[in-house]
Amino acid sequence: MVNRVTVLDTTLRDGAQMEGISFSVDDKLRIVSKLDELGVAYIEGGWPGSNAKDAEFFMRARQLKLKHSRVATFSSTRRVGLPVEQDPSIASLLDAGMPVAVIVGKSSSMHVTDVLGTTLEENLAMVQDTVAYLVRHGIEVLYDAEHYFDGYLLNPEYAISTLRAAQDAGASTLVLCDTNGGTMPSQVQRIVQETQELLPQAALGIHAHNDTGVAVANTLAGVEAGCVHVQGTMNGYGERCGNADLCTVVPNLEIKMGCKALANGDLSVLTEASVYVSEIANLRPSNQAPYVGLSAFAHKAGLHASALLRNGESYQHIDPARVGNRMRVLVSELAGRGNIVHKLSEMHLGVTLSAEQTRAVAERIKELESRGFQFEGAEGSFELIIRRALPGYRAPFEMLDFIVLVEKRSDNEILAEATVKARVDGQIMHTAAEGDGPVNALDRAMRKALLPFYPELSETQLTDFKVRIIDPRTATGAVTRVAIDASDGDTTWTTVGCSANIIEASFQALLDSLELPLLRRASA
Repeated sequence: MVNRVTVLDTTLRDGAQMEGISFSVDDKLRIVSKLDELGVAYIEGGWPGSNAKDAEFFMRARQLKLKHSRVATFSSTRRVGLPVEQDPSIASLLDAGMPVAVIVGKSSSMHVTDVLGTTLEENLAMVQDTVAYLVRHGIEVLYDAEHYFDGYLLNPEYAISTLRAAQDAGASTLVLCDTNGGTMPSQVQRIVQETQELLPQAALGIHAHNDTGVAVANTLAGVEAGCVHVQGTMNGYGERCGNADLCTVVPNLEIKMGCKALANGDLSVLTEASVYVSEIANLRPSNQAPYVGLSAFAHKAGLHASALLRNGESYQHIDPARVGNRMRVLVSELAGRGNIVHKLSEMHLGVTLSAEQTRAVAERIKELESRGFQFEGAEGSFELIIRRALPGYRAPFEMLDFIVLVEKRSDNEILAEATVKARVDGQIMHTAAEGDGPVNALDRAMRKALLPFYPELSETQLTDFKVRIIDPRTATGAVTRVAIDASDGDTTWTTVGCSANIIEASFQALLDSLELPLLRRASA
């Protein structure tokens, strides 16, 4: 196996073909800068001859000061029967002014005759003409052999001849593409080995799609068989089922296989880069993504948490800090006392629970989760359970009762009004407020009662409101879980409520969201 590979990221080209993704030029430039920081060798920017957006991107990309990466253009070979000097797509590669071009050509005899509609000999000429023309103009060419594995199984002699044409024309790397994503790792390994034996001087690469869920495995199998170049996308974005996920491929190469893949070898920005790209793509990151996912180093079972307190390597295959991630201990009905102890140290509350208090907290969490509460994503409510278990806890206020009314008037206007009765510092406050909806009205009424005593609550604002139906089989009678995100501008916390009545669930979450900042301030 090789000890070093180069990485090409095609998020901006192949990844942009994923359903739901549309990058602006500014988006693409920001991603280039982040990938350069990560240290990938090549960044495939798009097809300059296909649209005005990619043409503008390459014009602006020429101004970037990159430390580790080179931006590459992309195009297919020249058109059938057209001299390469007259092909507008090839001309656009020269106009783009990038030092590298990725050229895709047909390696399957079936695609040549049935899709291109030309002869096998003309296709070889198209490959050789295009690569040689760009090399003469001082451009490094990476040749992507489209449908290579399918083509090799169909007609191995012809598939090899397309690679030889690109190699003879001066291509620096011959990239074997599993375009349909249907090849198995054992096949990839065998075909790469046989190809390398037939072309011993060639630098081979691997480009895998994920239609059978093995794009990462195929990429690693290719490297084990001799590939010195890998292609993929951040977070596995791409058409259909996506491409090989570089956020998994790269750390597997660097950490597990001892193969250098990044120019600067710094994996510590990998998680940050993964989240950064997902934010720009406006897609929710996958919590279960290996290495970079929020849950990649999250531990829920009490046995695991207890073991991790003794030895951090007991239930983790690497130190999460190596890829810029962190260990998390979750609190749930599966939690033991070890989870509680670890979570306390993680939250830096500066408090210590006795064994009996820890046991009581664990039992309280299990009892609440049996009723539908969930504290994995509601650390604000979990913190309140801890604080309420401490000796000397005193609630800063008490909500005695509330009424919420929703009225639809004859003019179709919806009116929501809430009335609350609260005890604060020995005084009974009876307040009412209107809102855009019942939860908004309830929030305003609660604040109206509390602000005269706690004006600092004016800094606290609700930033998100989520509703989850726990058992949809009971239809409108289902238990509802409500999660509320709140912030004071500096920190953010999430609280949870659960009830068959959505207003009651919202009330519980609202109450916690208002009590927590007051307790934090009092203990500061």
